[in-house]
Amino acid sequence: MIDLLRDIVAGLFLVAGAGFILVGAIGINRMPDLFTRIHAASLIDTTGVGLVLVGLMFLGGFSLVTVKLVFLLAFLLFMGPVATHALAAAALHAGIKPDLADAPKPPRGGKAANGKAANDRTANGKPAGAKAAGSRAAARKAGPL
Repeated sequence: MIDLLRDIVAGLFLVAGAGFILVGAIGINRMPDLFTRIHAASLIDTTGVGLVLVGLMFLGGFSLVTVKLVFLLAFLLFMGPVATHALAAAALHAGIKPDLADAPKPPRGGKAANGKAANDRTANGKPAGAKAAGSRAAARKAGPL
């Protein structure tokens, strides 16, 4: 009776882990940019593989195999998110930007969502009323603002 219950619980963990792995694999293929694909991959290595390892622990019983699986699970739970973060940080450092095509854009003219005027900065990022960068002598000749 106990063996049947153990096998059922292990099977539930294995099926749930396989489901997360399947959803993550579909996500890797369907997501539009690198950062959302990284999220899908982290779903696979943390949740999917974690659930499969827990299922294998139930099947292994109390043995040396279970101890090894616990160490493997602890390693994956700590190193998977760290590797995902390092990969995302390296992509940002390399200049890859997240795809924000669906993000709402501020209106032209008028007020943006944050209450500031949407057009109070020029193309180079400086305020619209700021003078162009030049020599200090030219700034002294212009006088005080």
